[in-house]
Amino acid sequence: MKRLVPLIAIILLSACGQPRASLPTVSPTTGSVPTATSVPTTAPDTDKTLVVMAHDSFSVSESVLASFQQQYGVKVQVLKGGDAGTVLNQAILSKTSPLADVFFGVDNTFLSRALAADIFLPYDSPALAGMPADLKLDPSDRLLPVDYGYVTINYDKAALTQANLTIPTALEDLSKPTWKGKLVVENPATSSPGLAFLLTTISHFGETGSYTWKEYWRDLRANDVFISNNWTDAYYTQFSGSSGKGAYPLVLSYATSPAAEVYFSGGKLSEPPTGNLLVPGGSFRQIEFVGILKGTQKEDLAKKFVDFMLGSQFQADIPLQMFVYPALPTAPQPEIFAKFAQVPTQAVELTPTQIEAGREGWIKVWTEIMLR
Repeated sequence: MKRLVPLIAIILLSACGQPRASLPTVSPTTGSVPTATSVPTTAPDTDKTLVVMAHDSFSVSESVLASFQQQYGVKVQVLKGGDAGTVLNQAILSKTSPLADVFFGVDNTFLSRALAADIFLPYDSPALAGMPADLKLDPSDRLLPVDYGYVTINYDKAALTQANLTIPTALEDLSKPTWKGKLVVENPATSSPGLAFLLTTISHFGETGSYTWKEYWRDLRANDVFISNNWTDAYYTQFSGSSGKGAYPLVLSYATSPAAEVYFSGGKLSEPPTGNLLVPGGSFRQIEFVGILKGTQKEDLAKKFVDFMLGSQFQADIPLQMFVYPALPTAPQPEIFAKFAQVPTQAVELTPTQIEAGREGWIKVWTEIMLR
């Protein structure tokens, strides 16, 4: 899920957690990983180091991670290499000589692909007993749920008020003249939320009938929708709300983004300047997983780290570190989530099998419609 952080923090935290969906301009389904975003080609091999491979948005409080390190007398090294799809590609390409012991960040849009690559060991963690059944999507227990969040459209409250516009009440509204040139979304070939929104439209409009998801995207193109390659550009450059100085009052982001706006304001805001467009069938639930990589020489320690990630201490740390919801239902959530992080009542979910079967074809068709 996307993390919303102040723009300056994107630069300062490049080594410890960037907003998600900043994939390079290459399809995450191709297996091609640009050098600039690739993880190192070798990983440290010491008995006292556990290597965790993760996307750029992985984040945990130093004190929480220190508790694990102190308990087991080890150092945890995190290797980051871009968006989840990009890092997964690298893990697959290096399967015969794994770069890490643990992998975090496979989500439900890539679950079937990750399992088909056969790079994870099964582990029936005792911590799974506390997880909701609807988050446990892998019966083989090779990928275990850690967190979830919702991709949805955010809107700039002030911009809509100034333009005397009422927020849309359906996805269909976005293709109407009223919203011409007012929406920015991310490219599904280069962005996690972009892919989630494409799946949302496929679920909502379907693939058969007189008006399918293809016709909807053609209408969005005619309505001057702006396509960004990544979330950072969409939110901070094209979007008119928050830190953005762009011309678009609607942006594809996350349902926790308004809460993050208030949190990162350092007390300057008591209400978010942005809102969530929670139209029926207009949001997508992403679930993130952790797994133990085959070939690890530290399987027992890797299992302990998986237990740790699914345990109460790590789970309670998730909301204000990664601005998503902890998978553990009993984990406490901050007050700011209760106030401003809305949960869609009709979130879309396609099964991993459905996504795996259609993803590459859908992205290809979308590209032909929108970019050619």
